[in-house]
Amino acid sequence: MSLVTPDSPTQLAIRAAASIRWAALLHRPVAQAHANAQMEPPVTDELFREDATLTTCEARITCIDERGVQLERTIFYPLGGGQAGDRGALILPDGSDLQIADTRKGAQAGEILHVPAAGQEARLAQISIGQIVHARLDAHRRQRHMRFHTTTHLLCALIPHPVNGCSITCDYARLDFHMAEPLDKEALTAGLARLVGEARAVRQRWIAESELDANPGLVRSMSVQPPRGLGRVRVIEIEGVDLQPCGGTHVANTAEIGAVVVTRIEKKSAMTRRVVLAFAEPATIAN
Repeated sequence: MSLVTPDSPTQLAIRAAASIRWAALLHRPVAQAHANAQMEPPVTDELFREDATLTTCEARITCIDERGVQLERTIFYPLGGGQAGDRGALILPDGSDLQIADTRKGAQAGEILHVPAAGQEARLAQISIGQIVHARLDAHRRQRHMRFHTTTHLLCALIPHPVNGCSITCDYARLDFHMAEPLDKEALTAGLARLVGEARAVRQRWIAESELDANPGLVRSMSVQPPRGLGRVRVIEIEGVDLQPCGGTHVANTAEIGAVVVTRIEKKSAMTRRVVLAFAEPATIAN
């Protein structure tokens, strides 16, 4: 058990020191940095959970420190569940933009950190807590994430084995399955094409934690469990094909995925088969 609790003087001192360093970089008063360090971490309203198609939103800045910028609400998905964090920009009141290179979860529940790209010290010095900005997503990159993420659910339907690894980027997606049997690349590609062509509806809904407890088979991942403590769990349902807990972003219909292929199958260990996916069209953006 740790001897330093979240509200201990030692922990507050560590947070204050970090904020002071960030304040120095941004030329902010040290007193403000001390005040920020004493505040409870803000919780961000995750707009992407209910509508993954949103590409812009207006939001108030709630926290700025060495980890990044936090907003009262956001359309930016943070790295998690194997899916890469979103990129984009925060449009400042003067019309200039602060480029966001990544989005991450903070140490505290509900924290979402918008990580600025390097070399923007002058822009960072212009922003302040309480300021209203417009968040703008790299929509093309996000759309590829959504298409790939939905495809991994279809792959889970075709391969009824537990998943012990996942990575979703704009260039490729991969799933690692806990299994020893060989897989057929052409058969899987044909199966995905069939499910995409059937234009199956993709819906999200919430179930009670007790319902998940009664149906443990819904959880396909061996290493990542759905977040608990809220009394409910978000699940993604692909009509007649797949149902499992998932916090990522997805398309609304499998037809939106487009042409996808299995590029390779790797035997990573005696009990791990890796399946790598790609779109028929090449990516036009950096990963």
